[in-house]
Amino acid sequence: MSKKITVVIVDDSALIRQMLTSILSSDPDIEVLGAANDPLQARTMIKELNPDVITLDVEMPKMDGIQFLEKIMRLRPMPVVMISTLTQKGADVTLRALEMGAVDFVGKPTVDFQRGMQERSDEIIQKVKAAARARVVSQSQKVHTKASSVTTGPGYSSTHKMVAIGASTGGVEALREVICALPPDSPAILITQHMPGGFTKSFADRLNSMSAVAVSEATDGETVLPGHVYIAQGDAHLKLVRSGGRFMCKVEDGALVSGHKPSVDVLFQSVAEAAGDNAIGVILTGMGRDGANGLKSMRDAGAVTLGQDETTSLVYGMPRVAHELGGVQHQLGLDKIAGEIIKHCSEMS
Repeated sequence: MSKKITVVIVDDSALIRQMLTSILSSDPDIEVLGAANDPLQARTMIKELNPDVITLDVEMPKMDGIQFLEKIMRLRPMPVVMISTLTQKGADVTLRALEMGAVDFVGKPTVDFQRGMQERSDEIIQKVKAAARARVVSQSQKVHTKASSVTTGPGYSSTHKMVAIGASTGGVEALREVICALPPDSPAILITQHMPGGFTKSFADRLNSMSAVAVSEATDGETVLPGHVYIAQGDAHLKLVRSGGRFMCKVEDGALVSGHKPSVDVLFQSVAEAAGDNAIGVILTGMGRDGANGLKSMRDAGAVTLGQDETTSLVYGMPRVAHELGGVQHQLGLDKIAGEIIKHCSEMS
């Protein structure tokens, strides 16, 4: 019999501790070892019980979740799933937590709390299971794997290529490394990152402040331009469409596709149809299989397709399935992806 995934819950709310314990314990593969009401109690539990995963509330007394996460990642790197409010403040803090090494997050509903948490039961269980398999590294180790800025050479042109990138678990940090390594005259890039509504604008703003390219949340009908990055809204699908000689963003509501909205498959399929062999598709770290079929469609349409390798993926799920389906033409470490994008934007290609 396989070993159960062991979890310690850290939250100052007795109700949340009780609900998370009940939800996680309902899965036969998970065992909740204990629940702490503050980081000081949690520190003792972690030392004594050595859990595989911890869930960590962002806002707590004595020491907030971010401070505690920083200590964990410095002293004892381990998989952490943040429990965050679905608010603007919650989005900003959660993005900081993901950059610091948290594997993923679960949004706490702001209304009808108990029902909302129950509706998220499957998501909570799957994210804890994915976290247990995640490749967590310390901040000091991360420094050595960061991508350096890419420089362009003779014959480079950003106008002939359209880039589509898809990511999920671990994608916040992976996308930061890729986008921040690109030069200001990069090709136009459309991104679908699995994230709830309200979080994607904060994510785009953070990337924009760090990178040489202009990063924004995609809006319906805007013209797609080189040197710009367009991130799918957290509650809508993003497509690339052609209007005459222009490419444009199409943002639309709709059903979940491959279990998600926004869906990477929706983005990739639209790029295959609109841009064909003038496109580059990139699939990064993530849980599940969203994007695998779409990347295969892009490759079949003549696009260059890249996949993040297992060694550098926080969760080697989406890239693995895409690779197995034959959608990945080149499998690379995260630090090589920005350079490969620029390489394929040469006028000689």
